[in-house]
Amino acid sequence: MNQHDHLLKPGTLWPTLLDRTVHARDRKSIFSIPTTPEVIEQSGVAFQVRVITALSMKALAIAAQPDANPFLPYDPDLFVTEVSPTHVALLNKFNVVDHHLLIVTRSFEPQEMLLTREDCAALLICLSEIDGLGFYNAAPAAGASQRHKHLQLIPLPASIEPRLPIEPLLRDVKMAGAPGLVPGLPFLHAYAPMDSEWIDPRRDGASSLLSCYHSLLRAVGLSVEAPSAPYNLLVTRQWLLVVPRSQEFFEGISINALGFAGMLLVKDTTQLAILRKHGPMSALQRVALPQKS
Repeated sequence: MNQHDHLLKPGTLWPTLLDRTVHARDRKSIFSIPTTPEVIEQSGVAFQVRVITALSMKALAIAAQPDANPFLPYDPDLFVTEVSPTHVALLNKFNVVDHHLLIVTRSFEPQEMLLTREDCAALLICLSEIDGLGFYNAAPAAGASQRHKHLQLIPLPASIEPRLPIEPLLRDVKMAGAPGLVPGLPFLHAYAPMDSEWIDPRRDGASSLLSCYHSLLRAVGLSVEAPSAPYNLLVTRQWLLVVPRSQEFFEGISINALGFAGMLLVKDTTQLAILRKHGPMSALQRVALPQKS
């Protein structure tokens, strides 16, 4: 038997994810965080803001005991599948969005490390199976909460437009060669379209995705040789976006890659009021870097 015969078989990730979610809930190994949804509009984006309920904040504080490294070894009840020779897929123990997947390196690598061809391959395998938003929080200042390198993927709704709050701004992008800029984003960033062929499992899209990722990093002044500064990477089947970061928090509100997709999480109504006062796009602008003139 080939040592990789146990790897993910095409077409099986979503049903396996559903089965493993039921298992983890039965074992009380995952904690789905109850939230109240709110919408705050600014700069042509209807930002989705989720407010954690007071009761779930208390439960979170009890449940979230610090682990040295929750991925090495990982909790077997959170295991979904072997994605590749280098990566496994795990359930997110504390999830706000259902079926939130973590794509984790088998051996330890620091979270701020540059993505490798193997990382890109694992992400593309998962994106080919689940039409979702993949993202990477490079370093704590970009919203990373664990030191062990992991990408993340949340499924996107098939029938709702826009599928991500930020996407109306992306319709205005005129690409004169990649990378490009999104006119409505008032901070340093770089954007590129995703080539649908990269997701075809019969092709080697990982090298092409890695090259595109490098071009986005260069466009915002980041090194492709060694980690140089925190940033967020967002990847869908249609596009990629890189946003360098200056800090994790806006007025005490932690912002990770999902913020730049137009999705924010606040701990209480006080933080919600802060976002309403300043505006979510202004918050993103504060935790990013100024656009080059």
